[in-house]
Amino acid sequence: MSVSGACAPGPSNITSVRPSPSSLPAVTAPTLRLVLLLGVLVALGPFTIDMYLPALPVIGPDLGSTPAAVQLTLTGTLVGVAVGQLVIGPLSDALGRRRPLVAGVAVHVVASLLCVVAPSVTVLGVLRGFQGFGAAAASVIGMAVVRDLFSGRAAAALFSRLMLVIGASPVLAPTVGGEVLRWNTWRGVFAVLAVLGTAVVVAAARALPETLPPHRRRDVGVTRSVRTYAALLRDRAFAGLALVGGLVMAAVFGYVSGSTFVFQDQYGLSQQEFALVFGSGAVALIGATQLTARLLRRWAPRQILVAGLAIGTAAGALLVAVTAIGLGGLPAVLVLLWAVLAGQGLIFPTIPALAMARYGATAGSAAALLGAAQMGVAAMAAPVVGLLGTDALAMSVTVAGAMLAGGCVLAVIVGPRRLADLDAAAEAAEAAEATEAPTKVLTAS
Repeated sequence: MSVSGACAPGPSNITSVRPSPSSLPAVTAPTLRLVLLLGVLVALGPFTIDMYLPALPVIGPDLGSTPAAVQLTLTGTLVGVAVGQLVIGPLSDALGRRRPLVAGVAVHVVASLLCVVAPSVTVLGVLRGFQGFGAAAASVIGMAVVRDLFSGRAAAALFSRLMLVIGASPVLAPTVGGEVLRWNTWRGVFAVLAVLGTAVVVAAARALPETLPPHRRRDVGVTRSVRTYAALLRDRAFAGLALVGGLVMAAVFGYVSGSTFVFQDQYGLSQQEFALVFGSGAVALIGATQLTARLLRRWAPRQILVAGLAIGTAAGALLVAVTAIGLGGLPAVLVLLWAVLAGQGLIFPTIPALAMARYGATAGSAAALLGAAQMGVAAMAAPVVGLLGTDALAMSVTVAGAMLAGGCVLAVIVGPRRLADLDAAAEAAEAAEATEAPTKVLTAS
């Protein structure tokens, strides 16, 4: 833990020895039970965000509001997730992982039940913020648990496995939402989310191991938290990667917030057809995240990250051109969206593995800041699509612009040298923790 536990060390402190992939410790393979449990945790956020998407066109008329105002309920969710991670991350570094997780998801359950009886879009948006706050506990602590137990390529590989769940959730969530709308109103969607949150609380309380022992915990407090976040933000590489992750997530939610109007209103799909089409895009995301685990055997995380940004940006630019001239119709739009999602599938597992490599001692806070940046920047994308017109071109411009901005941030703010240093830090941390890995995995199994 000597490398990853330092707080914002300079590149000169990093051992540059690069072990070959074959020399990496085999004992870092996570147990199946741990992977499944972490999968349940990380699925709560996507389900909370995506499950009500098929109902967006009917929520506005039912509550006497506009499509742009309804899209702000999605923004409220993302803001809640961002704020929740900033609060819950430091708490988990001080109190351990289990208690903040259970308390946070309990907030999600209560907010979901109140959404069932929301009288207006404004109230719904506020309650969605509390839903997001509670869901943040599951996502940030899931990431922190991974960093508690793994680092380097092992962490990137596990993140890629968890992206399988995150990628599958958009397949299931809108589909489940569409099925709920067959027999109930949009309010029934939030009742199902309350049940899901309850199941997560029970699973965490019964099966989640405490991965942060007392001797590794840190005092909590506003001043201490602010100092920790300030130290993270002073690390130019960490801050740059956090912003890259936020911009890529903004591209995702530019697509998420606009897709229901584009596919249903512009292309005339039904709620159930939309759910299937929307979910089909997750196939590209899932495939790319699982490909990442294999690519890590040959290429460094930074190389995969750069490739993902290049693929996503190029596909986004083509998407703008196709929607601007109306070439190819819905099939062309879907193919290019899948290409963007594939690029993002290469990006998401590698960013946390690189950014958190030097922050084993403050994994909760580091994971929180990464997640907050992702959701905070992404929250800006939903209203942008609405302001531009909620059509295919508006969605495409938002997606392509965010991907291009992410590539520029990686090149200018992070830069090739810092990115290479992070790769060295990740592998040095993995090598340094090799002797601890058997004990860690045994504790978590």
